[in-house]
Amino acid sequence: MTRSDDEGGLRVALCEPGGFVALYRRESELVLTFCARRVLDAETALDITAETFAQAFRGRASFRGTTRAQARAWLLTIARRQIARYLRRGALDRRALRRLAIQMPQLDPDQAEEIERRAGLQAIRAELGEQLARLNADQRDALRLRVVEQRSYAEVACSLGITEATARARVSRALRALSAALEPKTSLNAAEESWTSP
Repeated sequence: MTRSDDEGGLRVALCEPGGFVALYRRESELVLTFCARRVLDAETALDITAETFAQAFRGRASFRGTTRAQARAWLLTIARRQIARYLRRGALDRRALRRLAIQMPQLDPDQAEEIERRAGLQAIRAELGEQLARLNADQRDALRLRVVEQRSYAEVACSLGITEATARARVSRALRALSAALEPKTSLNAAEESWTSP
């Protein structure tokens, strides 16, 4: 058993400068792949990964886990929150990055291409296109208006000549169908497989 895996050792290590760096080196690629598979964009995934680690660094003293698996779960929980905020707002939350005065590196095209390859984004995008084509036209139209055009449910309803409740139901059904179809490709296990493969 290593020092970072013994009871409380990991908690202590994260508060030391080298301990958090070791966590970053060990888990950053997995977190990046996890984020990329959810936002389907390498640059956005890199930004969310940076914000995830900035949030983790700020909150490292409150980490209560004792194992590497718990540290990974903690990081992925932070990443999920950052992704949810991004998807809800359509913008990144960079408060922790600003507080810590972290400068984001610029992603060159080769790096973006490598992130997309490692995350398997081409296959996920193709699957998403296929699944969108499988939705019935009513659900697809409601989803396009709500998600792509970012219209309110009232506007979706008005555009389609339906009630707001029906608009909500169509969008919800479409999102559930897409989520169920894409889950095997975007799961943590799929992210870990791509993370460990060359």
